[in-house]
Amino acid sequence: MIIKYEINLGGDKNHHNIYIFLCVYSFMESIENIKEYIRKVGLTENEAKVYITLLEFGPNPAGAISRKSGLHRRVVYDTTEMLIKKGMIGYMQKNNKKLFQASNPSRILELIQEKEESIKDILPDMLSFYNKTQEKEETNFYKGKNGLKTVFEDQIGVGKEILILGASPLAYEIMDFYFHWFDKKRIANKIKTKIIFNRNKQEKNRKIPLSEVRYLPEKYSSPLAVNIYGDKVAIILWSKENPFAIVIKQKEIADGYRKYFELMWKMAKE
Repeated sequence: MIIKYEINLGGDKNHHNIYIFLCVYSFMESIENIKEYIRKVGLTENEAKVYITLLEFGPNPAGAISRKSGLHRRVVYDTTEMLIKKGMIGYMQKNNKKLFQASNPSRILELIQEKEESIKDILPDMLSFYNKTQEKEETNFYKGKNGLKTVFEDQIGVGKEILILGASPLAYEIMDFYFHWFDKKRIANKIKTKIIFNRNKQEKNRKIPLSEVRYLPEKYSSPLAVNIYGDKVAIILWSKENPFAIVIKQKEIADGYRKYFELMWKMAKE
């Protein structure tokens, strides 16, 4: 596309050169714009180059396309095959030579419409996979105090009874101030807890609101605790140096741990 600028050139040769320069510059700018838009509809860089070359120079053999586009002849052959399949170019035989020719640019609109129709056809299946993935079980890892805070805030967010198996005294040493806030939020949301501690004099005297507490013999003491809530299980290692948690989201696993907790609850003492 050549855009002519209305310039009073007079008879000056320099003015005439400026006019030619402006026309060429405008033409090259238009070519780059066309290339950019063609790439947006799904053509590769090489496909855009070949199509624009044919659009600009008309029917040409592969050798001429190679020279004018700067692409290797082998690349031109491969690219023209792809463009023919997409209906972007065609070819004709002339003097025993194959000449490639650009299809009407309106074919680009047809390509876009075809892509839209293809997506509409496959969209229900894609949504089905997406929904299954969203409902799928998850396993996440959390490290450090901030990571553990995320786990406990998730328990508040779920808003269901929390069962704690093997609650460790280390938890209060590591995050004592945080648990004051956690218990306030838990009470405000009316979330009950059942806690099985390993017997410890310090824990025996600890008052935990909105909770039922039982104890197992101290010989079963461990820095590992299991929190069960909703369809999630949080396995927490209470370590002063490197506390971390693994949170598994799967109903069957949560239900299994919940039954195990009920068994241990019956065995534990008040």
